[in-house]
Amino acid sequence: MNKEWLQLELKDYTSIYEEEANYIGRFLDLLFFDNCFERSLLSGHITASAWVLTPDFKKVALMHHKKLDRWLQPGGHADGDENLRRVALKELKEETGLIDVKSIGDSFFDLDIHTIPARMEVPVHEHFDVRFAFVSNDMSQLIRNAESNEVAWVAIDDLEGLIGDEPSILRMKEKTLLF
Repeated sequence: MNKEWLQLELKDYTSIYEEEANYIGRFLDLLFFDNCFERSLLSGHITASAWVLTPDFKKVALMHHKKLDRWLQPGGHADGDENLRRVALKELKEETGLIDVKSIGDSFFDLDIHTIPARMEVPVHEHFDVRFAFVSNDMSQLIRNAESNEVAWVAIDDLEGLIGDEPSILRMKEKTLLF
């Protein structure tokens, strides 16, 4: 899994969700930059995240992100690693303690581009997030790290009460209901 793999997957990817389908061209354009997997590309860069479900697909692991003050799926910067599944798994372990997970599918599960506010010396920029779906084989207590206020298994049916109308999470919920 590398930049070429991502380009091929993006070219073959189709989505019934208009906003997600519109992201594909922007992702492909970003891949022309040599440093697209690095934070040093200040306009925007590639990130990866993990949508982790219980075996019955009734709950998802989420974290309440300290800096963004929002409930999100675990994920983060690629920091030069083009293997985005590995990045998602690394972030998952760091942010929740989960390591015993199985991939759902051979490719990514969802794409999103979202704006990150300016903070100290880092200007406003975009995260081009490649999201992978997993099933957890370990339902033990999630472990919170310094980046989050809380981590929890959240019932899919209760997501709206926690995340409001965050379209990308609602899109992943809808996709989950299709499993």
